[in-house]
Amino acid sequence: MATPAIDDIGDRPAIRLMPGRHKRLRAGHPWAYSNEIAMSREAKALAPGAIVRLEDSAGGALGTAMFNPRPLISARVLSPDPDAPVGRDFLAARLARALALRERLYDAPYYRLAWSEADGLPGLVLDRYGDAAAAQLNTAGMDRLAGALAEAIFDAAGVRSIVFRNDTAARALEGLPSGISHAGAALDAPVEIVENGVRFLVDLGQGQKTGWFYDHRENRARVAALARGADMLDAYSYLGGFGLQAAAAGARSVLCLDRSEPALALGAEAARLNGLAGSCAFQRGEVFASLEAFARDGRSFDVVVCDPPAFVKSKKDLATGLKGYRKLIRLAAACVRPGGFLFAASCSHQVDAGQFAEALRGALRGIRRNGRVLHRGGAGPDHPVHPFLPESAYLKSALLQLD
Repeated sequence: MATPAIDDIGDRPAIRLMPGRHKRLRAGHPWAYSNEIAMSREAKALAPGAIVRLEDSAGGALGTAMFNPRPLISARVLSPDPDAPVGRDFLAARLARALALRERLYDAPYYRLAWSEADGLPGLVLDRYGDAAAAQLNTAGMDRLAGALAEAIFDAAGVRSIVFRNDTAARALEGLPSGISHAGAALDAPVEIVENGVRFLVDLGQGQKTGWFYDHRENRARVAALARGADMLDAYSYLGGFGLQAAAAGARSVLCLDRSEPALALGAEAARLNGLAGSCAFQRGEVFASLEAFARDGRSFDVVVCDPPAFVKSKKDLATGLKGYRKLIRLAAACVRPGGFLFAASCSHQVDAGQFAEALRGALRGIRRNGRVLHRGGAGPDHPVHPFLPESAYLKSALLQLD
């Protein structure tokens, strides 16, 4: 027997757009902004995260949506069906579809299982770590569905433990509290994953974001393929994702550089697990200052990876953030030996591909280096891009050989 929906379709409130504001949604875009919605007193009084019938100004149905009058993105479409029942069965069906894709893509249960709007689950970020999972509920609508969602994750993915990393800045925009909670079996130690044949240890409760960054899986393999016999620097190494895979591919030496002692400790332990401790070193330090020190000391590398956290958290930070990327890439490129390789990335969704490319060019001009771009990329296929939501293509990267 089907489980009941969370909302009552017969009593579902209607939210209408202002005249002429429906065309983008009719074309497939999944968001309606607050300045596009007729914010009546009744609409403003709805509980954040309410499931609503979204309509155009004439009452024509646009679909079922999550609604929150507080943020700029006020309505997020769940289904083009205005009467879609939203509950555990709805969530389980979406998760089953997402799971089927990941199981076709990968032969081991380590991947991003659900990626927000691209998988029809607005605000949900869900990563799988074998029989454990880590989730972020970044919208009020998804937060209201937390209980049904946990049941659906257990049923669809067969995991034993879920860590809810609800400590993101996005939740503040939705008026949601910050915190970390658990469902299912307790996790009293880091979990082990395998990526591109290398074992890693991930702390789901205290690590960055949801614990691991699956989005760079293909980029790590691409860099590792160039690392045989090389001296490599993995800046912002976190758990050593790029560095350990390069070492496993035959790098002569790898230096993992990061500010986090716990992350470096897990990286060092993973190096021992993989029999790579002899070629891997782990150094705690601030990356900008360390790169400047390397340049002063004449220290250089055959391969340099720079994968920093987001420098641009909002549009007002764009100019400052782009300067930061230019400076970082300039410092990193100065440490690359002639004929060596530089991999640089930006996970700031406010920075588009063209702006990142110009920051890269500006950095190379600043140190009078030239070379060739071997690859421009983004996140792996377990981070699909919604075809009508270019904002979901947040990750930009470039791999270059420098003269």
